[in-house]
Formats: sequence, structure tokens, C-alpha cells
Amino acid sequence: MRGILQGAIIALAFFGLSETASAAPNTGCQSKAINSLQQLSPHGYQVYRAMKDKSQFTTWITCDDLQLGLATAVHESVHNLTEERDSFPLIGGGNIARPHQTETFFAPKLIARQMGRNFNDTLFIQSYLKPGSASSADNFMYLLDEFNAYSHDLSSATKLTPMRPGDTQVDHRDGLAAMMAFMMGYAAEARKNHPETWEGLKAPQTAKVVQTLWKQAEKTMAASCGIRDFGTNDREYLSYVCNAKNAGALTEILRRAPSCPTRCLTAATAAAQ
Repeated sequence: MRGILQGAIIALAFFGLSETASAAPNTGCQSKAINSLQQLSPHGYQVYRAMKDKSQFTTWITCDDLQLGLATAVHESVHNLTEERDSFPLIGGGNIARPHQTETFFAPKLIARQMGRNFNDTLFIQSYLKPGSASSADNFMYLLDEFNAYSHDLSSATKLTPMRPGDTQVDHRDGLAAMMAFMMGYAAEARKNHPETWEGLKAPQTAKVVQTLWKQAEKTMAASCGIRDFGTNDREYLSYVCNAKNAGALTEILRRAPSCPTRCLTAATAAAQ
């Protein structure tokens, strides 16, 4: 759902620009949002501070849902910082260099059909894996970029829960849950059908990046599990991640078994695809 919500935010932004000159932007709302970000999500605030052009951050903030707007602003700004630094900013501070050697790996779009068979929700598959959808469909390095951005996104959304608009169902967990499933599915496909990519994924430099981003995602996901109604299709993706039969290839890259965020799953959750 994140893609739909981001689209709505963009539409609202452009609608605001089309208003008359007398309709000034709500700078008070943005100021409140940034103050709340500083108090509740220090890591998210550091992303804001790192942006040279602050308007590229604040353009995502909408007054009707500050939690969503700020989490989206952090997500999109992480993309900007990644391009600027040629490295992935990490939630705990510091960066890890983008592994350009992965740009020759097989295209992630080749797992779109497989993922489509596993998940009823197609939004993230359509947005990030389908041919022509995004750079992540053609280039594994950009799938890593999305993986990292969604960790930042969920981390900030979790810390910003006091700003949640009422007792509403939101989908902040869905994006990272989907990316974790895609990463696991990509590793499995590489081991099965793409030997050059498989060897590349296990190479020390690339493996270190995957290990670092996966550990960050595990920690971020686990920290969100105590929040009710924080995802729409998250349990579907996490059921896949928690199924040991899907984790063999990723286990080799991580040199350990991926942890399962069991608290994010309910008793009614299916065993896994």
C-alpha cells in the first residue's frame, strides 16, 4: 500500500501547488512535524539534517497524517543520500558502500512470477519487480537500495507511533516485509538457476552488504512487532520469510539462519508458501 499512499501524497503536493497564491504552505505543520521527528525518531532527524535541500524532505509531509508523511520523507531522502554518497546510510549511523559489482547480477524482474505465485498482494511486485516498473526490477543494487530505504521507513514509523492518526489500520510494516521476502526469493533463485550471481552473492564484499542490511532489517522489523494494526499484508510476506525451506540460500550468504519475527505473526497466520 505504501506506493498508493506515496502516490496520494504526491498528488496532494501537486494539488497544493495549483492553489492560488494566497494559499500559503502550512509551514507550521511542517515545523511541528520536524520537531516531533527530532524528539521521537533521532535517526530520522539525522536523515533530515543530512539533506542539503531540506525542501526535498519537507515536500513529503502532509498535515493529515504526519506519521506517514515523515516516514515517507525519510524513505525518499535515504534514496537521495544513497545516490549522493554512493553508499547506503545505516540506521545506527555510518554508511556501507554500494556494491557496484552486483549490477551484473541477474535482473530481479526474473523472480516476479515466482513472487506472484506466493503472494496475493501484488502491489510491491508490480512496483519493484515487474519489467519497466523501477530500477530495482533490472538492477539488484537498486533492490538493495529499496531494502535499506524501507528499513529506515519502518524504523521511523515505529518511533513516530504517538503521532498515529487515531485507532486506524495502517500498512507501515508491509514494505520492509515485502523486501525481506524478495531478498530471500532472489537468493534462492540465484542458487538454483544463476551460478555467476550466486557466486557473486557469496563473495565477501557483497555478502557483507547483504549481511549488514539484513541484520538492520531484522532489528527494525522486530522492534515494530508490538504495534497492533501496523500492516495489511505484512504477515503474508513474513510467513514466507519465516519458512525455513525458503531460507536455505540466504542462510549461506548470512552464514546463519535468518531470524523470524514471530511476534509479528498471529496464531492464524499460514505456515508459509
